[in-house]
Amino acid sequence: MTAVLVTSMLVVANVMGAGMAYPQAARLVRQRSTAGVSGVWAGVSLSMNLWWLAYGLAEGLWGLVPVSAIAAVLYGVIIVAYVRAAGPSTIPGVAVGLFVLGMAPLPFLLVGGWRVAGLAIGLCYGMQLVPAVVAACRSHELEGLAPSTWIMAWIEAVIWLVYGLLVLDPALLAGGASGTIMAAVILTRLAVTGHRPFRIVRPGWAVA
Repeated sequence: MTAVLVTSMLVVANVMGAGMAYPQAARLVRQRSTAGVSGVWAGVSLSMNLWWLAYGLAEGLWGLVPVSAIAAVLYGVIIVAYVRAAGPSTIPGVAVGLFVLGMAPLPFLLVGGWRVAGLAIGLCYGMQLVPAVVAACRSHELEGLAPSTWIMAWIEAVIWLVYGLLVLDPALLAGGASGTIMAAVILTRLAVTGHRPFRIVRPGWAVA
């Protein structure tokens, strides 16, 4: 694989990573429906992008800085729109994502510095998407979910998976593989039910 193609892949992955939050933020602001959206996911996503921003600044990886900063702002918009639409009762869930799950890299930073913390941040990508998958699978309606967000998330994860295979990087392999699977689950859920109410058919019951 040529260096130009690899570089192009990385550019696309970064654009997807920065932009994937935009469709979800726009949908929440426009429709004010949180059906199928996880506040925990929004919180941990904001925290992880702040970690990436700090890591980029600490290690002089300037390409990470604008991408992480833009993504962090968009996830902040998602959180504000989510709480406004769903009410103050959702704040604890957002806080769990932001201050509990989102602090997973902290022990690694304290023990091994930014290099070790960077590996932990990469490995946390799968954990970041788990709340979103759980919410999408448990919700009876998916009106609040933006399909474009998860298409972009899937493309980004696939690129990191391929790149991880090329450079034999365990963190990229783990993050890319888990991200690909998680995003695919949500896209499958959307493809099956769309934004229609999902009703379970029980014996003797009719589906309206």
